[in-house]
Amino acid sequence: MADTADTADTRTPAQIEADIRRRRESLAETLDEIGVRVHPKTIVGDAKARVASNIDHTLGRAYVEVNRAVTDVRARFVGEDGAPRLERVVPVALVVVGVVGLLALGTRRRKG
Repeated sequence: MADTADTADTRTPAQIEADIRRRRESLAETLDEIGVRVHPKTIVGDAKARVASNIDHTLGRAYVEVNRAVTDVRARFVGEDGAPRLERVVPVALVVVGVVGLLALGTRRRKG
C-alpha cells in the first residue's frame, strides 16, 4: 500500500489555482484549434488546396511528358543541324496524304 505522505500535495491554494487557470487556458486554446480545424470553411479550404496541388502536380507531369514526346519526334524528323531528315519525312508525308485521300474518297462515296 502506498504511503500517504508520498502522494500528498504540497502546493499552496494559490499555486493550485494558478495551475488550474493555466490548464483551463491551455484547454481553451486546444478547443479553439479543434474548432478551427473542423469548421466547414477550413475543411473546404483544405480540400481545395489538396485538389489544386494534385492538379498542378498532374499538369506538371503531363507537360514534361508532352515536352519529352515532342523532343523525341523532333529528333526523329530533324537532324542535329536543324535540317529535316527527308528519308523520314517523305514516307510519313506520303502516308498522311494517302489517309487524307482515302477519307476524302469515303466522304465522296457517301454523298453520291
